Parts: sequence; C-alpha cells; structure tokens
Amino acid sequence: MATCVARVLLRTSHRSCAFLTVSAQNNSTNQRHLATKKLLTVGKLESPKQQGKYVTGQLFLHRIFGYRGILLFPWLARLYDRDVASNKQGSPATTAESGEHIHTDNKEVKGKTHVYYQVLIDSRDCPFIRAQTEAVTFLGNQDNNRSLYAIPGLDYVAHEDILPYSTTEKNPIQHELFDKFLERNPGQDTPFVPKDTLKAWQEKNHPWLELSDVHRETTENVRVTVIPFYMGARVSQDSSVYWWRYCIRLENLGEETVQLRERHWRIFSLSGTLETVRGRGVVGQEPILSKEQPAFQYSSHVSLQAPSGHMWGTFRIEKTNGQTFDCRIPPFTLESKQEDHTSPHGFFG
Repeated sequence: MATCVARVLLRTSHRSCAFLTVSAQNNSTNQRHLATKKLLTVGKLESPKQQGKYVTGQLFLHRIFGYRGILLFPWLARLYDRDVASNKQGSPATTAESGEHIHTDNKEVKGKTHVYYQVLIDSRDCPFIRAQTEAVTFLGNQDNNRSLYAIPGLDYVAHEDILPYSTTEKNPIQHELFDKFLERNPGQDTPFVPKDTLKAWQEKNHPWLELSDVHRETTENVRVTVIPFYMGARVSQDSSVYWWRYCIRLENLGEETVQLRERHWRIFSLSGTLETVRGRGVVGQEPILSKEQPAFQYSSHVSLQAPSGHMWGTFRIEKTNGQTFDCRIPPFTLESKQEDHTSPHGFFG
C-alpha cells in the first residue's frame, strides 16, 4: 500500500502574506516524486512576540510542523535545558528563573519558566504533520477500565514556535471543538475570544492537561525534547498502578540527514524496580530527519506500581554513511499528584 508523506513549507511574499504550501509525496517506491502541490493563502503574518504571551484566540502557523492552529490558553512550565547547562549560556527563549534544580550525571540543571500553549490544530492539516495529533490522552472513568482515550487535534506548542497571523476568513480553523470553545469578537485585535465552555473545560480538566516540566538535550545536532504528564492512578485493595504519558520531539539541527533506528529506555520506579526496554524505532516508525523535514514528534505511555520514578535512555541514530551514534534522552521525573477523581470524560461535554 502506498504511503503518503507531506511536506509543509512556509513562504512569505513582499506583502507579508502567509502561505501554506502542502506537497504530498508518494513513498510506494524508493524514489520519491511529487504527487500534488497546492499553494494556499491563509492570511497576513504578524511580528512574533519576543516577550510576553499570546492570548486566547490568536491564529498561528507552527514554526516547525507548519500546521494552522489557534491558541486556547498558556501554561508556565519549568524548562530544564541541559544544553544551556553544558554551554553556560542563557537561553533567549526563557524568562524568569524558577529556582528549581535537578541533578543528573553529576550535572546541575537549573529550571527556568517557559511559556507553552494548549492549541487546536486545523483538521485539514493533520494528515500532513510529522507528529501525532493526539497529544492529550486520559484514563477511562471507570475503576475497572484501563483503557486510554485520546482527543484528536490538540497540541502543546512552545512560545518560540508560534508564528502569529491574521485573516479575514470567517471560519479559519476546522476542528470539532472550535465552535464549542471560541466565538467571534468582531472589531477587536483578537478576532476570537473564549466561551464559558472553554473556561469550564480548562478548570475541570486541569489535572489531565497541565504541563509542568520540559526536558531538553542535544547530541550531535539531534535535539530531544521530553514533556511528561501525569494521568492518574488505578487504585484497588490489591495494587495501585500510576500512569503517565510523555511527548517526545526529535529535531535535526544540522545539515546531514539522519534516521532513528532503535530506542533504549531505562525506567526506575520508587518501588525499587529498574526496567530496560529496547526496540526498533518509535511507535512503529523509524523516522528520517532531514533538512527539509527536520522534526518528528510522538507520544507514549508508561505505568508504575509506585507514585514516582525516573526515565532516561538513548535513541540509536544512523547517518547516511551507515555510522551510528547514541542520542541521549534527557532524564525526567515521573511524579504523581494529589488525586482528583473528577472524571475527565467531560472533554466534549
């Protein structure tokens, strides 16, 4: 069966109009060829904010993945950047220091607060994104139900990856939650404002949505960013199982094309167990990171029989000449939170 891969490019004209170029490629043979090409005007680019926050209702293009989206609300996270710790340099994308520290591999990494946004992804762009578009998952609302549910078209985006734009389109974003969460605000700087349903949804589901820590490290021009999320626990008389999801982005910052071949995880639980996990690729794929398509993002899940633990590991990366190297996955903590038994089943209510 033929597999389609999309390449999303951002171009700017002399009139500062933002264009979304979607190129579909067919991978049914080893030779890639251009199948279709469409140039779509989506609006007028605005100057990105170097300081401060964007507000709910801001339209944007994703700097890396190129999709159209709209901001729901911001999160303040602690960013642990091991590259900054190594280089003894400040990061231009960070703001005030939080005073938090982690100690790993005899290296002290200071956490700094950083702005991330919960966003809706335009459903028309989802097939062309090299990222899973189910970034929000949650446990079933029944005690005996171990199923995981996913909400499509939600993502977490760092402040520096927001490319704001404006448009005259009446319905610029297609997503099933768009009309539930936002309404038009004619004549104002921000054309859309939050409905009460969005505020209630955020307040009710805060424990399942909250982004608190972000970990980042670069090995030989391949940067790995990890965001862990606590999902809750299944508690019974016989045992307790705690669940987390983690979102990982790999980004090739160099010129040479590389490919992820293997993963190697170490998972430590507070109960005293240490588990090793090895396997080919990630989520059934061995993504290629090239200059044209430098990034890949995915999510996975882990469970422990203790309320906290740690994860770390490596990705085996292969260069075009066949040589390989181990790309470090920055260590991150799995911490549980005080249980909130409010059902997250009300996401669409």
